[in-house]
Amino acid sequence: MHSDAKIFVAGHRGMVGSAIVRALQGAGYNNLLLRSRSELDLCNQSAVEAFFSLHRPEYVFLAAARVGGIIANSTYKGEFIHDNLMIQTNIIHSSWSAGVTRLLFLGSTCIYPKFAPQPMKEEYLLTGPLEPTNDAYAIAKIAGICQCRSYNQQYGTSYLSAMPNNLYGPNDNFDLEKSHVLPAMIRKFHEAKLRGDASVTIWGSGTPLREFLQVDDLATACVFLMNLDDPRYNELLNDPLAPALINVGSGQEISIHDLALLVQDVVGFSGTIVLDADKPDGTPRKLADSSRIHALGWRHAIELRDGIAGAYQWYVESLQEGRP
Repeated sequence: MHSDAKIFVAGHRGMVGSAIVRALQGAGYNNLLLRSRSELDLCNQSAVEAFFSLHRPEYVFLAAARVGGIIANSTYKGEFIHDNLMIQTNIIHSSWSAGVTRLLFLGSTCIYPKFAPQPMKEEYLLTGPLEPTNDAYAIAKIAGICQCRSYNQQYGTSYLSAMPNNLYGPNDNFDLEKSHVLPAMIRKFHEAKLRGDASVTIWGSGTPLREFLQVDDLATACVFLMNLDDPRYNELLNDPLAPALINVGSGQEISIHDLALLVQDVVGFSGTIVLDADKPDGTPRKLADSSRIHALGWRHAIELRDGIAGAYQWYVESLQEGRP
């Protein structure tokens, strides 16, 4: 991307989108097209088409999505599949209509089968049944991957899909019903510390293994991928095993129980941890094989403990400032 490229970051107020904006601005890109939900409803096809027709972005980071943790995914399945299908279909199609040079579609490793071999390679997509608690979200993201591939094949576009593992960091959602596991833990331990509780209850057996990536690391990976030279970028688009699909992860995993111990230590909660084994665990293990992006020269820079400390600091400051 040249320095004055016109770049649309869809979902720029979310955790991922805001991190991409920080990474772009830090790299000297300032010609950014940013629209809030009130300014542009991405579920509205005609509004999205009009926006692309008027502004003609050259590059698109598709970070807008309806996201959430295990409770939200299993409770609001209709909203998750509808909103995500609408958002990504509108943006991908309008990008083609407007002649966008490159598009990066952000998804999640929940696209892979529940019992996929570990670590999960890109070519494991569609080789087995999904995790039932988040299948609606996963199917929407799989549809986005297929749409990018289909447009590349029929129209000669250059659309790439990147699948990060569990993300966390500034601008995360700390709502206990709708958040992912890590921000939910941060809030639970913080509030328990303030109340002086004797214990904190964590869902499940504590044995599932998860990989976490700080969102600013993902943002650097997104800018890195968008700036690949044509030969390497085209090699990703035309990979015979998994065209236009690449994992982005740290390559490190931790059990939910050990994660709880780490958050407990960072927050400074002195009580005990109780595991509620009657609650669902979700997928037993979810480690992405990120060897492709590692071979291209990108690796994460923020280690888990440092990232959790930063996320906790952001959460505490957001409470002090009255941010939602």
